[in-house]
Amino acid sequence: MKKVLVTGGAGFIGSHVAEAYLKRGDRVWVVDDLSSGKLSNLVPGIEFVRMDIGDPDLDRLFADVGGFDVVNHHAAQIDVRKSVMDPAADARINIVGLLNVLQCALRHHAGRVVFVSSGGVVYGEPDVRPTPETAPKAPLSPYGVTKLSAEYYLNYYRRVHGLEYAAVRYSNVFGPRQDPHGEAGVVAIFSERLYEGRGLTIYGNGEQTRDYVFVGDVVGANLALTDAVLPSGDGIDARGFNVGTGEETTVNQLAAVMMEVAGRKVEVSYAPARPGELQNSSLANTRLRSLGWAPATSLREGLRRTYEYIAAQLQA
Repeated sequence: MKKVLVTGGAGFIGSHVAEAYLKRGDRVWVVDDLSSGKLSNLVPGIEFVRMDIGDPDLDRLFADVGGFDVVNHHAAQIDVRKSVMDPAADARINIVGLLNVLQCALRHHAGRVVFVSSGGVVYGEPDVRPTPETAPKAPLSPYGVTKLSAEYYLNYYRRVHGLEYAAVRYSNVFGPRQDPHGEAGVVAIFSERLYEGRGLTIYGNGEQTRDYVFVGDVVGANLALTDAVLPSGDGIDARGFNVGTGEETTVNQLAAVMMEVAGRKVEVSYAPARPGELQNSSLANTRLRSLGWAPATSLREGLRRTYEYIAAQLQA
C-alpha cells in the first residue's frame, strides 16, 4: 500500500485517477481548491483537503502524513483561452503552484511525482504526426509554455536533487465526469447540447484534428507510470510519455459520431477560430506501449459512455 497525494483530485481526470489508486489498495489524499472540481466526484475512502496548491500550509499536510510515496499532480489552469487573456494567472497556478508542490515533495522525500503535462500544446504545430516525445517543442499559448516550463523544472529537481518523476503528456481526454461548463472539452459541450436538442457550434472550419483518448485509458497510463522502472536518460524527453491513441479525428467527424451515439440530429453552425488553438494534433504512444500500456476504448464506445453519463446528470 502506497500513500498517494492527488492534487486537483476532485476534477474530471484527477478524480478518476484518485479512485483507481484507492481501488488498488493505496491510501489516497486529494488536495483541491474546488475552483472547478466537485466533491461529488470523490468516492468514499478518499481523504479530502480543500486547499490551493500554492498554499504554504501544504507543507503541513506532507509533514502530518509523514511524506507521500506518490504525488500525482493534476491541479492546473487548463484553459488555453484563459491563458491567452491572463498569462500571469496561468503562471501563478501552473508554475508557482507546481514549485510549492515540488518543494514539499523534496523536503518530505516523496518517492515519485507523476506530473500532468500536455501533448496537445507543448509540440505546437508539429511536422510529424503522430508526434513522438522527441519532437521539437514549440508551444503557441501561455498554457503550453507553462506546461513545458514545468517539465524543465522537474528535470532540474531530478538532476540536482534526485526527485523521481514521470511527465504524462495528455492528448484530448474525454469521458464521464467531464463538465459541460467552465473549462469544458468539446465532447462534454456537444453532449449537453445534443441532449437538450440544441445546435452544435464549431469554431473554425471543423477540419482541425485532435487525438481523443478516453479517461479510463488515461487512468491506466497514470498507474503504469506510478510503478514502472523509468528510463535513466537525461533531458525532459527521457521522462516524458505521450498519452494518446495516435489517431486524428476532425471536429466535423466528432460531431457526426456524437449525433449517431446520441440518436439525435441537430444543426451545426460555424464560428471564427479561437486564438491560441492548434490546427492538428495526434500523439505517438510507442513509449508507453513498451511499458505494457495501450488504449483499450474506441472513440465511439467512449463517446457513448460519456454521452450517457452527461445525459443522466442532466436528468437528475
